Amino acid sequence: MSRATLKAPPGTTDTHLHILGPADEYPYVGHREYTPADALPSHATALFDRMGVERAVMIQPSVYGEDNRRMVTAAAELDVPTRMIVVVPFEAPDSELGRLHEAGARGVRYILAHEGGLPIEHLERHASRLKELGWHVQLLLRPQHLTELEPRLARLETDFVIDHVGLIRPSEGGMEQPAFQALLRLIRTGRCWVKLTGGYRISHESPPYPEAVPLARRLVSERPDRLLWGSDWPHVIVEPKPQTTELLDLMLEWVPDEATRTQILVDNPRVLFDF
Repeated sequence: MSRATLKAPPGTTDTHLHILGPADEYPYVGHREYTPADALPSHATALFDRMGVERAVMIQPSVYGEDNRRMVTAAAELDVPTRMIVVVPFEAPDSELGRLHEAGARGVRYILAHEGGLPIEHLERHASRLKELGWHVQLLLRPQHLTELEPRLARLETDFVIDHVGLIRPSEGGMEQPAFQALLRLIRTGRCWVKLTGGYRISHESPPYPEAVPLARRLVSERPDRLLWGSDWPHVIVEPKPQTTELLDLMLEWVPDEATRTQILVDNPRVLFDF
């Protein structure tokens, strides 16, 4: 893998990556949409070196269900300050939330885009409980979910994060499509954060995904203080897999202003993830 062209500013944070395997030590759930190859802490460390990443946020993948053990152990193995987004049900005891907080958890993930996620009917009560910990809700959803859930998300008592620009495809209506308009309304509230991640999930083009540039820049013009960057490494379910360093370099095109890039790469994640 080549090194990134973008010289990452000190404190650059990858806010979206997964640690996976070995499967014999950390088995995957029986009902899953894919079986990933190993993506180990040692692999992530080499990647961070090539990109200049100094902090990391691990995201619980759907293949682990509610078993967060791999992230807890990985947090101790990575050689950079690390936070994690876990999957724990609303009914989890306070002791479990406290244990995960000490390990670095700062949010709970709701997965609507794949099977097996937490039940969405618990969202409001869950968010209210997480607020006491200073945690937030992270959502992997599809555009139709975004439009359906907009009123509920707008009323949540805690901050919330939308993964991968809401999986909104620029080719399906550009900035005028209902899901993107809903995303704009939500980010204006100040409690919605959007991840500028997964460009290859919303575009069939090559980096920097030119058709996605207008959407990204519109979000930057609205609330640059509510945007985050992440690699989405190791790019599960995607073939061919992108060069991860190119996903950092696309920030040169998506966010041309250097000061704003630093805000997104360094300052915003420091605030949201309590670094």
